Amino acid sequence: MANATKTNQYEGMFLFGTGAATEPQAAETLVRKFIEQHGGQISVLKKWDERKLAYEVNGNKRGTYFLALFNAPGAAIGPIERDVKLSEDVLRVMILKADHLTAEEVQAMEPQKPEPREERGFGDRGGFGGGGFGGGGGYGGDRDRGGDRGGDRGGYGGPRGPRREEGAPEGAATGGGGGDDR
Repeated sequence: MANATKTNQYEGMFLFGTGAATEPQAAETLVRKFIEQHGGQISVLKKWDERKLAYEVNGNKRGTYFLALFNAPGAAIGPIERDVKLSEDVLRVMILKADHLTAEEVQAMEPQKPEPREERGFGDRGGFGGGGFGGGGGYGGDRDRGGDRGGDRGGYGGPRGPRREEGAPEGAATGGGGGDDR
């Protein structure tokens, strides 16, 4: 039996910090090194896009994405991801199995412009449960109506008096279900 390792096709998206925008060749060389030192063969490697990040990652507000299509043994993906995490140049990586893609399809892939984000409301500005968070639209209950929430919790009016019900005989405790005074 021959010792042939099965290789799969993978798509990798590598996110670099702002330095890769001015030095794209260095970033490509680094991606090539990560893949090839673990037995991978690159079909397509290209700078995909430069974008403003949704949140700051390691002090970077912008990032440069590189897209790679490559063949590698399944056992090589873990070590590739580990090497990327140890690198200070790559912020994030995502590697997916891509047996359904061809090199021509990946080469033709262009980034889509991100859709503008809608402002998310909070409180009386709308957006949560119809009436905002705590606005009577499913969240918040009776708080907006000024009443207490029922039960025997009282309000915020100071200490409460002894528990008695109107019309109950003197000394009869409320809330007990009848009879057995132990």
